[in-house]
Amino acid sequence: MNDLISSVKMPFPWKKTPLLVFFLLFFLWIPSPSSSQQEPCQSCRSLTDNFNKGLERTQRENFGGGNTAWEEEKLAKYANSETRLLEVLEGVCSKSDFACNQLLEQSEEHVERWWFHEQQQHPDFFQWLCMDALRLCCPPGTYGPDCHTCPGGAQKPCSGYGQCDGDGTRGGTGLCMCQTGYGGPFCSECGDGYYEAARNDSHLVCAECYRACGRCSGPEDSSCLRCKRGWMLHDRRCIDIDECGTDMAHCRANQFCINTEGSYECRDCAKACIGCMGAGPSRCKKCNKGYRRDGVKCLDVNECAGEAEEPVCTGANEACENTDGSYRCICAEGYVRKEGICEEDKPPDAPEKGFFDDITDDEVVVLQQMFFGAIICALATLAAKGDMVFTAIFIGAVAAMAGYWLSERSDRVLDGFIKGR
Repeated sequence: MNDLISSVKMPFPWKKTPLLVFFLLFFLWIPSPSSSQQEPCQSCRSLTDNFNKGLERTQRENFGGGNTAWEEEKLAKYANSETRLLEVLEGVCSKSDFACNQLLEQSEEHVERWWFHEQQQHPDFFQWLCMDALRLCCPPGTYGPDCHTCPGGAQKPCSGYGQCDGDGTRGGTGLCMCQTGYGGPFCSECGDGYYEAARNDSHLVCAECYRACGRCSGPEDSSCLRCKRGWMLHDRRCIDIDECGTDMAHCRANQFCINTEGSYECRDCAKACIGCMGAGPSRCKKCNKGYRRDGVKCLDVNECAGEAEEPVCTGANEACENTDGSYRCICAEGYVRKEGICEEDKPPDAPEKGFFDDITDDEVVVLQQMFFGAIICALATLAAKGDMVFTAIFIGAVAAMAGYWLSERSDRVLDGFIKGR
């Protein structure tokens, strides 16, 4: 049975794995701070729950051989055999569950001991392993290293209206975390903003007070005993405090205060203002740069209409465009800004074309015909040994082909010759 559980839990050839890969997998398997704080008791409970599921899954199986009667007679019964234990352990932890595999490795001897020697006397595997052997869990209603009783008693911790911190584990503070509406060290009274609607020996019903009441004796707005923040008690009623009319409001510079029920809001002043007493340009304490006072309002200065103290947009070919509280200089129509200067917007000069730059496919065919015609005429002239009839035919053919080609290009041809192309 040596390394029984290890053989089930470690299916990878770790010794053959490169060291870098090993450390990478190790850090990937390290739980996050939240998951690392998962109670060891919870991990143990999950392990034992999966173990019990494995027992249910294998309870009707056997060794798988052909002669089960002989196997049960000569070997240990399958129900308590090492074979079944291995099959159960295969499904206890997933390969990626580092906490479960680590706990299973640490509890290997305990699992084997329970399986072969203790399960008859201690059938509750969770209690035997997690509470008694590993001391990771406590009975319900208790907490801490020594399993102290939770406030309110183990049978009904926190009066049944809250949760004992660390309940059922070897950790926690034992303090009661009460449900909404309940309070006190034992969650046995109503919390702030709630009142006792009903109570008997076993139950307490807490109902919500009127929204402004911190403590109350009933649901009415006249039953307030203490007010929530932002309200003040007057004749057993909670009335709103206007923080904006007192020193209680704390808004930044260039903000104004708006009172709300039980609180207040800070909102930004208008762009035209430096300090304000409310919303809009008519509530400014002082006008911002780019604005001027006109009665009670701060209005925009139109710098483009000459209202500015100094000239604007003095660059060549520039035009002024007014904006809210300022202006901007743009190039006049027909001009674009290049390297900070407004220049005339005109397309770049196109390079002059040569004589053959835009020749068409049809013209190429004509040129080919002229070339081959000239060759044929020249050969015919040579064959006639200078006969004037063939010479005349040659010259006429060349002239005809040249005229046909140049008829559509005469203007460009003349222009090309004149310009020397």
